[in-house]
Amino acid sequence: MIKMIYEKLFSAYGEQGWWPLLDEKFKLSYHPGDYSPPNSRREIFEVWVGSILAQNTTWKVASRALINLAKAGALNPYSIIEMDHSKLSELIKPAVFLNQKAQYLKEISKFFISLKGVPRRDELLSIKGVGDETADTILLYAYKVPEFIVDSYTRRILKKFKLIKGDENYMEIKKLFEDSLPSDYKIFQEYHALLVEHGKRYYRSKSPRDPLLSDFHGDIH
Repeated sequence: MIKMIYEKLFSAYGEQGWWPLLDEKFKLSYHPGDYSPPNSRREIFEVWVGSILAQNTTWKVASRALINLAKAGALNPYSIIEMDHSKLSELIKPAVFLNQKAQYLKEISKFFISLKGVPRRDELLSIKGVGDETADTILLYAYKVPEFIVDSYTRRILKKFKLIKGDENYMEIKKLFEDSLPSDYKIFQEYHALLVEHGKRYYRSKSPRDPLLSDFHGDIH
């Protein structure tokens, strides 16, 4: 069933080109069909920052804060560490929870500077402000490690079609996807992005109607 949903969404929406990265004009650039980005340490750090800014809000909102940082010349770990907390908070104001996220950005910046190679998942989880979803986002999109991301849209979609009860923890749902799919970062990236796209279209309300996946019901096995 998990594979069937992926195929249905992919057929409907096609390649999503996530994670979007900023170009030289501070515009977000998607790259459908190209799985090579991020291609530099700067772009990798941009994914880290975006994963923090996107916590508890939409990517559309978080991206405004990301652009603010870039325009201020502060989208690098050294500038974030050195910046006054209040100034940093003001720059990321669109992303909400600004004081909290400003602190988290300083924490990930310190870790990033000392990092050599690809971080382990447990190392990421040891950083203040980095939970399961953020850790998997960093690993999947910054380092192409096949770790499936479970977000709120994923939960809503699976619950609607009774593929989960709704009280499962993050790791249980993550395992469901990883046991059902090839361990391929490209598929994981597309699936997560497709779920987000589908969720934005049909799952904003408390009682969503889903014409695309209306024939999917029941147990996954």
